[in-house]
Amino acid sequence: MTPDQAPRHPQVAGLLLAAGGGRRLGGRPKALLRHDGALLVERAARALRAAGCTRVHVVLGAGADEVRAQAELSGCVLVDNPGWGEGMGSSLRAGLHSLADTDARGVLVSLVDQPGIGPEAHARVLAAFSDETSLVSAAYDGKRGHPVLLGAAHWPGVAATAEGDRGARDHLRQHSAEIRLVECGDVAEPYDIDTGADLGRLRPGGAH
Repeated sequence: MTPDQAPRHPQVAGLLLAAGGGRRLGGRPKALLRHDGALLVERAARALRAAGCTRVHVVLGAGADEVRAQAELSGCVLVDNPGWGEGMGSSLRAGLHSLADTDARGVLVSLVDQPGIGPEAHARVLAAFSDETSLVSAAYDGKRGHPVLLGAAHWPGVAATAEGDRGARDHLRQHSAEIRLVECGDVAEPYDIDTGADLGRLRPGGAH
């Protein structure tokens, strides 16, 4: 799927959480890991665009200056999170805050360290958006995963409960009956790049 193939969704912004410091990877910023000839942050931002997000905000933290210098993220809004060391929750709050003055009615949240989740899964979740009350999550064999779509009505609640590495987990648990699950196990693999052993899943070479 290319950006020209997916229908545009101007009401839903893409939000890429790419601030992680890779503590269990020896302090290597995850955004700067390479897979199939591109940096993870580039691949993830492209997936959001290809899925149909016309606006993409990328939250940076660890190695932010390096990411700005090395990554091709033209057209994206880069959001600095100086509190990235507190965990994913701080990056989610920073990202939602950056969208507060836009006309976005929803946000599709993606993680930089899941290269097995591409445009197809993002597009399926995005297509399930209806209005500001939407809560949509990708599912893998019925188990909730990423990406997650948060209607704007949920942003205050998410921001109020996003602490540590929990992200939107607490809010989603409180509103579990409202979540629409979209099965994506046939088009994506939801593995994380968290440890040195996980690096074996990456293929650094390939065409950029």
